[in-house]
Amino acid sequence: MELREFFDRAIRASFHDLTLGNDPASPYLADMLTRFARTENLFPRGVSLPRLETVVDMLLETDAAWEDPAHFAPEHEVAVSRHIGDFTLFMTGIFRERVERTASVSYYVGQGKRAYHFVSEHGRATSRAGAAEQAPLFRRLADRFERYAGALDYTRRVYFVEHPEHPFFRFQFG
Repeated sequence: MELREFFDRAIRASFHDLTLGNDPASPYLADMLTRFARTENLFPRGVSLPRLETVVDMLLETDAAWEDPAHFAPEHEVAVSRHIGDFTLFMTGIFRERVERTASVSYYVGQGKRAYHFVSEHGRATSRAGAAEQAPLFRRLADRFERYAGALDYTRRVYFVEHPEHPFFRFQFG
């Protein structure tokens, strides 16, 4: 089974179990899990740092978009903000115990909600194709961040345990 299909089935089954129904965020979450199965997507290269590994690194990267007026890059700020939302949602959902041990869950939740809200508002304010259409999705992710983190945690506990071949198994249970 293809990785994206595995994640899609697991998320949909979890949403069904949790009575979240056919939530429009479900495909986005499956895509996010598929993307983050590759470490270089979870910890991308930055402009200000060689590798963005922490929320603070990512916040510094958003500031870098404003530092040089000659190279002002608002789309880079939006992309990094989206990554902050995705990273914090992923970590609080899939690796919640690690976040509890090494950071503050409320900090991750706050930064994730703020990042998704920023991406949503940017999408609403732009006429760029695709951004405006996705604005409601990012607003939904911001408003229901904790619910989606809980659904990811449920998915991991219920649907990933029986599949040791999934890419996060070795980090979770190994």
